[in-house]
Amino acid sequence: MTDRPQLADAQRIVVKVGSSSLTGRRGLDGDRLQSLVDSLAALRRAGKDVVLVSSGAVAAGMPALGMKHRPRDLASQQAAASVGQGLLIERYDALFARHDIVVGQVLLTVDDLTRQAGYRNALRTFTRLMQLGAVPVVNENDTVATHEIRFGDNDRLAALVAHLVQADALVLLSDVDALYTRHPSDPEAVKITEVADVDDLDVDTSRIGSQVGTGGMATKLQAARIATAAGISVVLASFNDHAAAVSGGAVGTLFHPTGKKRARRLMWLAYASQAKGDLVLDDGAVRAVLERKASLLPAGITAVHGEFLAGEPVRLLDLAGAVIARGIVNYDAGDLPELLGKSTHQLVEERGPEFDREVVHRDALIVKLRKKS
Repeated sequence: MTDRPQLADAQRIVVKVGSSSLTGRRGLDGDRLQSLVDSLAALRRAGKDVVLVSSGAVAAGMPALGMKHRPRDLASQQAAASVGQGLLIERYDALFARHDIVVGQVLLTVDDLTRQAGYRNALRTFTRLMQLGAVPVVNENDTVATHEIRFGDNDRLAALVAHLVQADALVLLSDVDALYTRHPSDPEAVKITEVADVDDLDVDTSRIGSQVGTGGMATKLQAARIATAAGISVVLASFNDHAAAVSGGAVGTLFHPTGKKRARRLMWLAYASQAKGDLVLDDGAVRAVLERKASLLPAGITAVHGEFLAGEPVRLLDLAGAVIARGIVNYDAGDLPELLGKSTHQLVEERGPEFDREVVHRDALIVKLRKKS
């Protein structure tokens, strides 16, 4: 098979594996776990950094608790996860130890990545683990996550981790061998081997997904969109092809990067942060932000929505309500209404030199990365 240099030459790779790929009727499948670990250990021996985002905690805990089907209620899911997470990391620890590789368990919640402080703390942990030669094994902390505040699947989590650690490549291993225009069982389905831009795709993802995990094809495309916008190559492949996928073999579907690698803060702002409020811009301010990459000044704001403090993320909207950008605001929400429509020169004359600042500085602003439909 023709090698894919995007993977073959990658020095830092994030690999995500789903529940359905790791479990059987009796819980964790030891042979499948072993084969995956062998492939990742080969990458480490080649001097590459590896981060494993592994689902499977709930599925691993189900048999131990006598559950025959994945529970629907949150409490049962959390109970299964609390049992299964220990079983899962124990297996990974033992299997990687055969290769003299240490693993470090990293359990994350949405809060850990949406708050800047949590984001920085997670980065420090990942960085130090890899400096010490360990393989971080990541999962959502299902035991404390709620329906309202959770990733919901590890595909998006894997993409966010990939740009947090500034990975060169993200490999999504699943129970489907590639992206298809329709469900693979449909005789009219066509396999897609390469994607230049996720937003240009015309595929039906409604019936493609796993019965064991929570992530279907739609979540994988969302993950690919996040990662490729950050300059990261993405491969979607069957778990059975994991050895070829992580080493650059021509398997599955390759998603080419659509953006360039950006500062972590800007990618956090674009995809991981939770906006605390909205600023509505007039047409002139919209053009200034989008076309001239200018800072946002009080004169261009027509309305303020939400409660936020200086230093928190906000969305920038046009007059039609469409999100055009995100940014870190320099004023509290309560201070802005009296400033709207006024130039900074006017504000300095009326209120003093401390008002000689932008509402959102251009260096703390990122325009919407996803194309409009």
